[in-house]
Formats: sequence, C-alpha cells, structure tokens
Amino acid sequence: MNHRQITARAALIFVAATGLTLAAHAQKSTHQLPITPATAAWGYYDAAAPPVLRIKSGETVEVHTLITSTPTRLEGAGLPAAQVEPALREIVEKVTNKGPGGHILTGPIFVEGAEPGDVLEVRIHTVELAIPYAYNAFGPKSGFIPEDFPYAKMRIIPLDGKKMVAHFAPGIEVPLRPFFGSMGVAPPAASGRVNSAPPGIHGGNLDNKELVAGTTLYLPVHAAGALFFVGDGHAGQGNGEVDITALETSLRGKLQFIVRKDLKLTLPRAETPTAYISMGLNEDLTLAAKDAVREMINFLVTEKKLSRDDAYMLCSVAGDLNTTQVVDGTRGAHMIMPKSIFGKAPKARRK
Repeated sequence: MNHRQITARAALIFVAATGLTLAAHAQKSTHQLPITPATAAWGYYDAAAPPVLRIKSGETVEVHTLITSTPTRLEGAGLPAAQVEPALREIVEKVTNKGPGGHILTGPIFVEGAEPGDVLEVRIHTVELAIPYAYNAFGPKSGFIPEDFPYAKMRIIPLDGKKMVAHFAPGIEVPLRPFFGSMGVAPPAASGRVNSAPPGIHGGNLDNKELVAGTTLYLPVHAAGALFFVGDGHAGQGNGEVDITALETSLRGKLQFIVRKDLKLTLPRAETPTAYISMGLNEDLTLAAKDAVREMINFLVTEKKLSRDDAYMLCSVAGDLNTTQVVDGTRGAHMIMPKSIFGKAPKARRK
C-alpha cells in the first residue's frame, strides 16, 4: 500500500468515525418525554413548577400530549372504554395537584441558559396523531354564542390518519392539520400559577392553527430555564374556535429548543416556511387585533428595515389580519405576512 493509499484510507476512517460521533451526539441530543402523572401539569403555567426534563439549547424533545378530557366524559359521548388511553386513566386517577384550568399539559422542560429577557425559539419538526379519534364539545356557559346554545353537547369524531381527514358526518370530511393548541413558557414568577385557558405574554393556549409541523414559535422568556409546557392537541381547527373546542385529540411531536440572546420580544411571534406571523392578545378582540398589527410593524421595522410609515402601509396592502380564537377569555388575533413579497435586495450599481 503506497503513501497515497494510506492517506486515503486514513481519511475514510476519519470520516466514518466523525459520522459515528455525530450520529451518537444526535441520538443523545434527542430526549423522550412521555405523558405520565409525574410529567403532567394539569391546568396551569407556573414559574414555580419543578422541571420534568432538563435539556441544552439546540436539543430536541419527542413529546406525547393527552386529549383534554376524562374517561367518563369520553365514554359518555360514546367512545368504547377500550379506546381510552391508559395514560389518561392513570393521570385522572393519580394527579391531584391541578387547576385552575382544565388542560392536561406535558412539562415543564428546563432549557439551560435561558434567562428572563431572552427568547425561546421552538422549532416544530413533527406533529402526529396519537389516537384515531377526536372530540368536539360545547357547554351552556362556554363558546362564543352560549345564549344560542344553553346546553352541553359532546361528540366523538373518527380520524383517518392515512387520508388525513376527520369524518365529521356522512358526506363531510374535514382536512387535518394537527398542531398543539397550547405551547408556552412559565409566566413571570410574580404572576404565580396562571390558568391554562387564557393565552398571554408567556404564550400558552394560543390556539393558532398555523403552528403546524415546519413552523417556528418564538416566546419571550420570563423565568430561568424558560420552563416550556405543551398540550391541548388539535387535529384541526377553524379560526375563531367558536364553540370553545377544536378537533381535540392526543398528539406526538418533535420539538427543538434554541435559546436566543439576540432577540427581544414582548409577545409571541411565529414563522412558517412561507410567512411571518405576529400575534395580539387581549380580552377585547379589537385591542388584540391592534396589537397584532403593531407587532408586525415592529417586525418589519426591525427585521426588514422599513420605516414605520411604510411598514403600516405594507400591513394594509399585503398582510392578512385574522381572528385566532374568541373563546379563551383572552382573545387572539394574528397577522400573516407572506415571505414571497420580499425579493432579494438589489445589487449596488458599479461606478
């Protein structure tokens, strides 16, 4: 074997060894977080909640979230007892530290290096159905028009994971776009335990149907480690979520967490492969919509270097202002700005 052959072989061995090292690192940097009584946070976001998992910035977590209901309610709506997830039965039986909200969340996850004033970037790599059914329900004191529906009703809706549709009724199939309705970090410690229902500066129950696989959510950090919670799985939802529930289901997902020291936010923000999304949150929907517009203006000024006047004009001619949800106490609005309108910067002219 000559010197050139020896060198080439050594290079191949080095590449192979490097590949194995990288693969091993990738395996170590992906954590599993099942939903159990020990990893469930029932109905709250709280800076005092003990972490159920600690990770480093850049690492990925495969999470499992549970449907927000109980075996009794699901079976009462016609679901066979055998189809109730064992994890749900166990959590309902064993978790006593719960409230004031009703969502069964997974977490919190402590992300090393995250400090108040930072931003937690959450890359949503995958979102998958965990069970073949969802439910939709309303009650006499919930929903957007409870005066028209002063009673309770709940129905089980089959999900077809192959066709990715919900069989809502004969002749009616609803396309599925699964997403986690609730994704957030701990609120400021002074807020104490916060109800999981209303969204806020911590994110939480955003119910933004755009946050599907392939999107990124940006959350302002208020506590050391960020303390990320996730849950309220939706197989699909309409903007507004007018009767108070979507296609409520259990989900699995793969989320990557990155601590951003270079960003400063006051409200959650998101990005899809094709658009930028600003969000506004307020008990008054008009004020929520105004905040969504203001947040987009701030983004365009900071990131796209537009003047405030031009940013305001661009929001009017290209931005879509949508109602996120109107039923969570704190209402949500969001503006979608397409990325396609931003062409490459013109090249400087040669002198």
